[in-house]
Amino acid sequence: MSLVSLAHYAVRTADLAASRRFYVEVLGLRAGYRPPFPFPGEWLYLDDDETGFGVVHLIGEARGGDDAVRGYLGARCGEPGSGALDHLAFLACDWPAMRRRLEAHATPFTERVVPELGLRQVFVRDPAGVVVELNFAAAP
Repeated sequence: MSLVSLAHYAVRTADLAASRRFYVEVLGLRAGYRPPFPFPGEWLYLDDDETGFGVVHLIGEARGGDDAVRGYLGARCGEPGSGALDHLAFLACDWPAMRRRLEAHATPFTERVVPELGLRQVFVRDPAGVVVELNFAAAP
């Protein structure tokens, strides 16, 4: 197969600051290098390594669109959904610490345990409405 791995996912958001706060302060990603594209945005990384291209790209766009974003990426903000995309998922560790962060930021979450997989799934919604699943090892 030619595909190697998922590189990143991008979220177009009408509130770049709120989305940045969610991914950085709540989920714990780190803002890092982003090329000087002609529109506002953020590249977010899992750790201090910036040799990759980040795992989440935030694209700032005002309601109704922005000419720089539309010119570069095409008009999509405000359209219903992104095809059949339901959610995006991260493997994660330290559920107690994450739970404290979610609660401290008043971020609603839904929690499920899949005993057959030894998996705790936690679902949160980012400020743009994207569902993010966090997968933790379930306690035995």
